[in-house]
Amino acid sequence: MSGFATSPPVRLLARIGALAIGLLAALGRVAMFAGRTIISIFAPPYYPARYLEQMAQIGWFSLPVVGLTAIFTGAALAQQIYTGGSRFNAQSTVPAIVVFGMVRELGPVLVGLMVAGRVASAMAAEIGTMRVTEQLDAMTTLRTDPFQYLIAPRLVAAMISLPLMVMIANAIGLFGGYLLSVEKLGFNAANYLNVTRQYLEWDDIVTSEVKAGVFGFFIALMGCYHGYHTRGGAAGVGRATTDAVVSAFILILFSNLLLTVLAFG
Repeated sequence: MSGFATSPPVRLLARIGALAIGLLAALGRVAMFAGRTIISIFAPPYYPARYLEQMAQIGWFSLPVVGLTAIFTGAALAQQIYTGGSRFNAQSTVPAIVVFGMVRELGPVLVGLMVAGRVASAMAAEIGTMRVTEQLDAMTTLRTDPFQYLIAPRLVAAMISLPLMVMIANAIGLFGGYLLSVEKLGFNAANYLNVTRQYLEWDDIVTSEVKAGVFGFFIALMGCYHGYHTRGGAAGVGRATTDAVVSAFILILFSNLLLTVLAFG
């Protein structure tokens, strides 16, 4: 019986089971953390100044990198579509596909990834440093709930800022495609804009904004979660920062696939 328990297939199954249990436990901890944060949003006391501060940190200060990413992506997308379409005499599809590509997929996903790299890491580093230096314990001792003062403002600010940034990024990306198409590829400016307006639908805009709100939720949640559970001093802060960015990336890409299938499947 002991030989059967130590056989390679049984050990493999045991490892798979341990990984599955560990994954479910981690998902449960994240869900409990998210639930406590959502409850804290609606429970007094409120800190409106913290919400405005976080909106500036997440949204306003991320606009330069978001704008540069959007305009370069829109222009590169137009060039690639034109190059590929020229093989099939389908160059006229450039405006329509640029609209679809930017608004439905590239705009929200690229903004989510760029903001996650900048914001999730900053949240994890800041809150993680507060954890290892016992500042969070001091806040609790002073009867200030860290969830209400630190985490809830970041979550709400991210869910508000991301849709606004995606809207701006979509406009900048479409302008980048328009600029390259008109100036380099020889498109007529009026015709390009007419085709863009013709193929841009409200459903695409709404889906893009819903994706942005979900991405903002995951970015703030992962940054705060890993920062709040930091252990091990400076090395632990480094691990929390890396884990926050990686997990935010994975959740953004997974939720993007899920929302895309639900919206357009």
